[in-house]
Amino acid sequence: MATSAQSKASQEFVPIKEVRDGVIVLKDGGFRAILMTSSLNFALKSEDNQNAIILQFQNFLNSLDFSVQLFIQSRKLDIRPYIALLEECYKSQTTELMKVQTREYIDFVKSFTESANIMTKTFFVVVPYASAPLSPKGGVANLATNVLSRKEALDKRQEKQDTFEENRSQLLQRMSVVEQGLVRCGIRAVQLGTEEAVELFYKIFNPGDTEKPMQVK
Repeated sequence: MATSAQSKASQEFVPIKEVRDGVIVLKDGGFRAILMTSSLNFALKSEDNQNAIILQFQNFLNSLDFSVQLFIQSRKLDIRPYIALLEECYKSQTTELMKVQTREYIDFVKSFTESANIMTKTFFVVVPYASAPLSPKGGVANLATNVLSRKEALDKRQEKQDTFEENRSQLLQRMSVVEQGLVRCGIRAVQLGTEEAVELFYKIFNPGDTEKPMQVK
């Protein structure tokens, strides 16, 4: 019986090998780091401030010698934590008037959020890094790999760890460049750790789940 696409594990369709020390390691050997950024209310800025921001952002992009990905995640606002907080406030009220007003406000918030499609937006910058391969695949290099001794295999694992640290160091340098450029535009940025990155990808691949907005310490 032929194996259908539905029977395959979801991980087979995800190009991520692992998330380690806040670094996303892809199956093709590439590295990615994710910066979560603040936003600007550009429309409320004066014309001079808008022009200054555009110029700074243009200078930032022109200063990069590598590509970056700008990603915006839009999700329906989860009002349940706020409603739960209001319910606790309702229980703590000591006067009947305050209870009535609190209950009316809770009903208003529920009705408003049900009738209006309120979205939250979170902004990210994905920073890539890929080291050059040390040797081509196949041929003599592939044959040598197959005949490695046990000691050589252990040395290879240690070399792999050292390579990861070197690549991670290069990636962190790129992140620092991006972060400084964003700061000059008036945008704050913080790197997602391992747990935050896993949470982000979980939300991307499970859009039906309604969860609290991501918070990065």
